[in-house]
Amino acid sequence: MVSEKPSHQTATLERTLGLRDLILLIIGAVIGSGIFIVPSAVLRQVQGSVALAMLVWLAGGVLSLLGALTYGELAARNAKAGGIYIYIRDCFGPLPAFLYGWTLFLVISSGAIAALAVAFSAYLGEIVPLTPALSKLVAVGMIAIVTVVNVRGTRESANVQNWTTAIKITAILIMSAGLLWLGRGFSGAGVTSWPTEAGASLASGFGLAMIAVLWAYEGWQYVTFSAGETLNAQRNFPRALLIGSAALIGIYLLANLAYIAALGPTKAAQTDSIAATAVTAVAGPAASKLVALAILISIFGAANGVTLTAPRVYYAMARDGLFFHRLAEVHPGFRTPAFAVLASSAWAAVLAATGTFEQLLTFVVFSGWLFYALGAACIFIYRRRGFEVTGLYRVPGYPWTPLLFILAAAALVINTMATQPGRAAVGLGVVLLGAPVYFIWRWRKGVSGSETNE
Repeated sequence: MVSEKPSHQTATLERTLGLRDLILLIIGAVIGSGIFIVPSAVLRQVQGSVALAMLVWLAGGVLSLLGALTYGELAARNAKAGGIYIYIRDCFGPLPAFLYGWTLFLVISSGAIAALAVAFSAYLGEIVPLTPALSKLVAVGMIAIVTVVNVRGTRESANVQNWTTAIKITAILIMSAGLLWLGRGFSGAGVTSWPTEAGASLASGFGLAMIAVLWAYEGWQYVTFSAGETLNAQRNFPRALLIGSAALIGIYLLANLAYIAALGPTKAAQTDSIAATAVTAVAGPAASKLVALAILISIFGAANGVTLTAPRVYYAMARDGLFFHRLAEVHPGFRTPAFAVLASSAWAAVLAATGTFEQLLTFVVFSGWLFYALGAACIFIYRRRGFEVTGLYRVPGYPWTPLLFILAAAALVINTMATQPGRAAVGLGVVLLGAPVYFIWRWRKGVSGSETNE
């Protein structure tokens, strides 16, 4: 096991995040632009069946909830900055933990921030005309603003997260209520029916729809990275993960029903901007600007959530001597891992400006689920080692709850490898490229005589 000795710097992370902060961080990090776009793709995959589409969204939410319940115990057992990286390091060794942190930095989190930034400029372009050069400048500018907020303080970043999440939830609820009240889509024939023919194509479509939905739910895992800044983590983490995940299921199901109420299943499946199309159909073209504004706030909040959490992994890696030592430093005034935030945001800005994040995310994002499964499996090792704490939250339904989540994550990875072997090979190749980097860092650590030892 790697010791938790600090580097030569004396400032430490401040425990400032409470239950409300964690809940809103989970919801805010998950809800970006997906719920405003993905439902139409899900409907197409299940041949326009509303019942089957809703089942996919419910199943994806339940599987995510199983993971959240599992990670609730992991976070309560080991409330240190770094979350999943720490669990994998303690239970499976530093190499797979480093590969996760490497992939997170290189593509997953930085690519996600870049994607959100580019989407932000695209939706802003629907309100204010932007040239291609100005669009890139806006994307990089959004990353810069989020970076400044997160460098200046965890409390300040959490406050921004709380407000943006509250606004996006309110916007989705008001939009959904309006669409359900004014829409006439449910009056169409066959809205609640199942597909007339079930076969291999429908099963394959269900699987593809599930992948899209699971990615729409992805992001709740990020909250574990901030365990080192959480108050009463043993109590607050399990509750936050349960409440946040359950709230996401309700929000997603409500929004899907509202879109169908406004458009009907056929029209809902034909558009690539389902939220804007639904609001336009019910309230007129001018109202679509309000949807774009809501999406802008949603995207900004999601980017802030990733920036608030992911750098804590790089901070933990640096403390282990497996990343640039400056990333382990905590700013003496702001009490944040400022260099880790700056480094990850700078790389995200490069990805956003060059557009390379699209290719990287396409190839690598599925591999995140391999690490999520590995992280969930840590629950069995922690329990076998007898690492017990009085009054500790224990995941309900153990061992089936973590097992089902692990199997679902493995199925997602295997399905990608089977249906898109070229993409999977490139993605896994990017992950495995971290292995020689890991050994270089280990060699450097040995030469420099780092204080943190395995």
